[in-house]
Amino acid sequence: MKILLSNDDGVFAPGLAVLAEALSSVAEVLVVAPDRNRSGASNSLTLDRPLNIVRHDNGFLSLNGTPTDCVHLGSSGIFDFAPDMVVSGINAGPNLGDDVLYSGTVAAAMEGRHLTYPPLAVSSASFNPHHLADAAQVVLQLVQDITDLNVASRTVLNVNIPDQPLSELGAVHVTRLGNREMADKPIPAEDPRGNIYYWIAGAGIAADRDPGTDFYAIEEGCVSITPIHADMTQFSGMDNVAEWLERTQ
Repeated sequence: MKILLSNDDGVFAPGLAVLAEALSSVAEVLVVAPDRNRSGASNSLTLDRPLNIVRHDNGFLSLNGTPTDCVHLGSSGIFDFAPDMVVSGINAGPNLGDDVLYSGTVAAAMEGRHLTYPPLAVSSASFNPHHLADAAQVVLQLVQDITDLNVASRTVLNVNIPDQPLSELGAVHVTRLGNREMADKPIPAEDPRGNIYYWIAGAGIAADRDPGTDFYAIEEGCVSITPIHADMTQFSGMDNVAEWLERTQ
């Protein structure tokens, strides 16, 4: 198997190196990652400037773009590499519920949705993880078993792993996305010249963390796997919108 590995924490992130080493034991791995942290980049593509590639001493490639840029280029064949699947991670910090809308980790995986096998977006539940090697072993097992998975085309598996030793991890739960409350207001500050600027505040707290959600699985010390897809159509609302249009026209 040939695996294209990327992330949104940047080419020098520890989670990327640990996962590359683990996956290289069972597959040919090409690493293409942003040259810096691009967390929150979502599915953005860079269209206003050219992208520069740098090859590092460890063989990793970095570019001055987004996670989606990395997979877009890496899966195109221009590096003489035709991947069978994309793995993104290991991200420092969870991507649960609404986070998938903003996550560069999930976006990088989503860009690989057309390949042979479902892509994996992998996140540690800790922003300062200490057990990345254990998390990588979880991913390694998923990759080894991925050929037996039967899901709809363009499915992405969003994987969140508690930051615990492998021996202490709970079961693997198939989950749905929970959701968060609205984030706090942006935080204003003033620069030395008196200009006001703003910091985006942190994510809102979990609002839907019921059993069956990704939030609940992580709180229970279990691995969460949520199948997600790019089709954002709300099919249950189509009839309601059609009826509304009939009434207003």
